[in-house]
Amino acid sequence: MGLYVIRRLLLAIPTLLVISLIVFAILDLAPGDPTSQLPLTIPAEIREQIRESLGFNDPFFLRWWNWNKLMVINEPIHAFESITNTCFGDCDSRERIISWSSRSPAMDTVYQRLPQTLWVLGLGLLFGVLIAVPIGTMQAYKQYSWFDNVGTVVTLLGFSVPVFVIGPLFIYLFSVKLGWLPTYYTTTHDVQWTSWSSIWFQIKQLLMPVGVLTLFNAATFGRFARASVLENLNQSYVRTARSKGVRERSVMTTHVLRNSLIPVITLLALSVPGIFGGAIITENIFRINGLGQLLLVSIGQNDLPMVQSLVFIFAVLTVMFNILADVLYGFLDPRIRYD
Repeated sequence: MGLYVIRRLLLAIPTLLVISLIVFAILDLAPGDPTSQLPLTIPAEIREQIRESLGFNDPFFLRWWNWNKLMVINEPIHAFESITNTCFGDCDSRERIISWSSRSPAMDTVYQRLPQTLWVLGLGLLFGVLIAVPIGTMQAYKQYSWFDNVGTVVTLLGFSVPVFVIGPLFIYLFSVKLGWLPTYYTTTHDVQWTSWSSIWFQIKQLLMPVGVLTLFNAATFGRFARASVLENLNQSYVRTARSKGVRERSVMTTHVLRNSLIPVITLLALSVPGIFGGAIITENIFRINGLGQLLLVSIGQNDLPMVQSLVFIFAVLTVMFNILADVLYGFLDPRIRYD
């Protein structure tokens, strides 16, 4: 297992290098200028000096290589120093990726926005999976019953109705009509874990965005869980276990559910990075200052360093979660070997 994980991590390095080259090349082809946000009164020679200082006039492969060094080496070192309050080498003058719009380190903005995204997306994904797996399993076990039919209708609604429709509908119903929940997410709210009122306010403002994402995720994962359980219920090993007198609960939990989780984990591993990207709509509907909104604003402002950093982070998440899914397969299915 250890050698397999190390081998996959080593293979991930050239994969991420190719991804970074593609991302950098695509975004580099887009029209953009680091001085486009500056006042028009700044002379042309000063603008040229700024371009030169940012390496904008360097050859393509040199800029790509420098960006890789900053993204893969300098930024992780700076993050480690910030967490551990240490300093390696000349930490004060270490180069970092600079946002064209804010003129500050791009990753600092990412770190500031990350907690808001994790609050909403993490809870939406967690609740979605926790709801989907038992309900999808029960639907398959009681196929064509009223429970299965109602669950199918609800999951189809959750899967087919877009988030940009459900979100405003929730705002109109729970904020405008009933007045139960705040209309928008207050990003500046600092949760005080010793204050019940502060915790309650955080719960109230999380209910709608988390509810929208939970509904979508539960519908998606529920359909996969139902189909996977149905397929395994008809397998010969299930009939053999039942013929041996194994209790029905053991058949479902030990044999059927365990094997049925493999495609769900695959979907979960592939969905996590996509959910970060899909958060653009949810975060904009509820005005959450997360990574999705940051990506959208950065694209609008033509802030290429910020866009490149965010897209590369999503790519790293995709590769890492795929490796994690492959490792989890071995725990769920003993037939899988890593030799």
